Amino acid sequence: MSNVKEFSVEEKLSSLISLQKIESKLDEYKILKGELPMEVSDLEDEIAGLHSRQTRIEEEINGIQEFINQKKEAIKESEALIKKYDKQSQNVKNSREFEAINKEIEMQQLEVKLSEKHIKDANEEIAEKVVLLDKAKKNISTKEGVLKNKKDELDKIIATTEKEEKHFNKLSEEAREKVEPRLLISYDRIRKNYRNGLAVVPVLRDACGGCFNAIPPQRQSEIKQRKKIIVCENCGRILVDDDLNNSVEVK
Repeated sequence: MSNVKEFSVEEKLSSLISLQKIESKLDEYKILKGELPMEVSDLEDEIAGLHSRQTRIEEEINGIQEFINQKKEAIKESEALIKKYDKQSQNVKNSREFEAINKEIEMQQLEVKLSEKHIKDANEEIAEKVVLLDKAKKNISTKEGVLKNKKDELDKIIATTEKEEKHFNKLSEEAREKVEPRLLISYDRIRKNYRNGLAVVPVLRDACGGCFNAIPPQRQSEIKQRKKIIVCENCGRILVDDDLNNSVEVK
């Protein structure tokens, strides 16, 4: 049976401090990027939505134009029938046939007027859609300009920090392997609870380095002995003495 090395509390604390310092460095890079990654993502989604709106308006305009073309064809057909009926009216044999032909002519004339009204209304609708389309295109152009600036800004930051981020991400992976699984779970849980991501903090000026709550002298003495994992009774962060914290360096 292989021997599994038992780490002392001090070694466990040192591993946690190292991990905290590495991931705090990674947090600095995130702060440097600020809201840019989210802003870029939101703008990309918004522009995609605007493009969909533009496409929808263009399809609506095409549909209305097709409707207008159909009505123009209907007018041509009605006008052809009017000419046909007008020619027939010249060769009628009685007033009954004449009235019947006149009714057909009147019906086709009404069809022409109705189609012309439909075309007029449709052209007005197209004019409204064109205004909306122009607004959508201008909005897309504006948003794409903002997106380009945001992306350029983000790319510059990434270009200057990419090498360091890769380095510290690798160190983070290695450091996590050295932390006891149970402690790692607690560490991650505490980190998520605080915006600054501090789960392991030193005692500074007789107070917790996270919430600044006063630490009693007896408690400080226990922390300095490094014989057990001690957490702040106020914020729940893992406490270490300042000397141990300063002795752990991250390159």
